[in-house]
Amino acid sequence: MAIELTDELIRLEEAAWAEQQAGALTVATAEAVQAAITAHAEATGQSRFDVEAALKKHVRHPED
Repeated sequence: MAIELTDELIRLEEAAWAEQQAGALTVATAEAVQAAITAHAEATGQSRFDVEAALKKHVRHPED
């Protein structure tokens, strides 16, 4: 089953990834991403781990 990612999840992860690459990831940004991943996983009945992995792959390795 494919993991469906929302625009909001993608936007949050893109912000976190940009901060991380700049060496400036904040706790607030990281917490926002994790909370959104958890909420999405619970709402869709999917594994939180699977949602997070799909999201990171989508943002960090879009060519795959």
